[in-house]
Amino acid sequence: MTEHSRPAPVPALDLILAVVDPGSWRSWDRPVPLTTRDADYRADLLAARERTGLDESVITGEGLVRGRRVALVACEFRFLGGSIGVDAGERLVRAVERATEEGLPLLAAPASGGTRMQEGTIAFLQMVKVAAAITDHKAAGLPYLVHLRHPTTGGVLASWGSLGHLTAAEPGALIGFLGPRVHEALYGEEFPPGVQVAENLLANGLVDAVLPAGSLAEVAARALSVLCSDGTTDATAEADVPEPPAPAVAPSAEESIRASRRPGRPGVREFLKAAATDVTLLSGTGAGERDPGLLLALARVGGTPCVVLGHDRGSHPDLNAGQALGPAGLRAARRGMRIAAELDLPLLTVVDTAGAALSREAEEGGLAGEIARCLADLVNLPAPTLCLLLGQGAGGAALALLPADRVVAARHAWLSPLPPEGASAILYRTTDRAYEIAGRQGVRSADLLANGIVDRIVEEEDGEGGAEEGDFLVTLGRVIGAEMAALTARDERERRTARRGRYRRLGAQGGTAS
Repeated sequence: MTEHSRPAPVPALDLILAVVDPGSWRSWDRPVPLTTRDADYRADLLAARERTGLDESVITGEGLVRGRRVALVACEFRFLGGSIGVDAGERLVRAVERATEEGLPLLAAPASGGTRMQEGTIAFLQMVKVAAAITDHKAAGLPYLVHLRHPTTGGVLASWGSLGHLTAAEPGALIGFLGPRVHEALYGEEFPPGVQVAENLLANGLVDAVLPAGSLAEVAARALSVLCSDGTTDATAEADVPEPPAPAVAPSAEESIRASRRPGRPGVREFLKAAATDVTLLSGTGAGERDPGLLLALARVGGTPCVVLGHDRGSHPDLNAGQALGPAGLRAARRGMRIAAELDLPLLTVVDTAGAALSREAEEGGLAGEIARCLADLVNLPAPTLCLLLGQGAGGAALALLPADRVVAARHAWLSPLPPEGASAILYRTTDRAYEIAGRQGVRSADLLANGIVDRIVEEEDGEGGAEEGDFLVTLGRVIGAEMAALTARDERERRTARRGRYRRLGAQGGTAS
């Protein structure tokens, strides 16, 4: 993206009026007096006021977004580059505090060069109090959405621009910590092209979407319909779902493993398409990493609003079909756990993986430690949790997403310490006895149910796709929605105690798998 193809900065008020419902915008801003004794700075401020019709570089207020009351804050880049001085910082903090007091979700739309140089260090420190106010807002269980506009750099990006539960960016926007003009002045060379561009940030897991202003209202409304659910569910989640009878003889381990690896078997994306509404996909960790093996989303599943994180199996047709999961994927999963905890939303984890990534990069990236942290986070998460064993469940990558208040399994799902071929190689130095080992290890859904690892099995059709398979996914979604609705109704302390207890009791009586 060249400098000439950068988008022109959109006036802040124009952006806000494009997002809120017609006639609903209400400003919260108090007049800001001119107090500076610096004649040159005073002249700059007066010129900025004349040019923009505003008294400062930020505007704040509230409006309706698809009928929902939302607080909004936005930078006006034409006002001294959207820079943040003392008055702008105070205006921002007052708006965030008011949104918190009134229980409103907050949408921020920065476009700024950062700290206002004319005011020096005291302006620089405004970022601390703005970040603190945003932290209090999120701690109150309120959603914070960010839309990074062109350009957003410096202290604004390094504070309230990077704290969103969800973050989008304007197409082609310049977004980076050190502005290219400053970089060239300091280091005598241009900043590498293509790095500080919205699309590159999306590819590297720093933002969740690249959205034009015209799409912002729709996407924000869809996300807020989940994030602001306050425990409401659709009618489909109110009652339990009847299931077809279990087969007289449960499938063998070999039958289930082969079925789970069948090319074209639906994964988490197909599940969401068939069984969820209001789906908003997130991208990566939000901190510079993205793993195609982990899908993170907000959605209503079977009518129940939740955070979804699951293994994205991909479309590899080989024996160990599926995208291996690396440490970045687990860090993205932990981001989803934090969102669920902060906003008190049910968390749905979907297990469908042939295993963790086996590579130097995975080892040096801390794969084992991330599995451990996922386990610790899930066992102690205050939000309701439900795990869906959808297909393959091999090794630590599967275990990392397993601990939950309730575990539901598709009939052909399975769970084992390693892919069966790996277990066979360890015990017999050959992979030829994989299915025999799997049968002895008790990996089938029926075995998991008998051992208290799974709470419920949902029957599958044996077809190769089509209507029957779609019906299975819809039924599965209704089961998941009803289970999550029931979990949400339980007392948090009792629910967390029961979760810890179920894993404490596993194997407490001794014995081995048969």
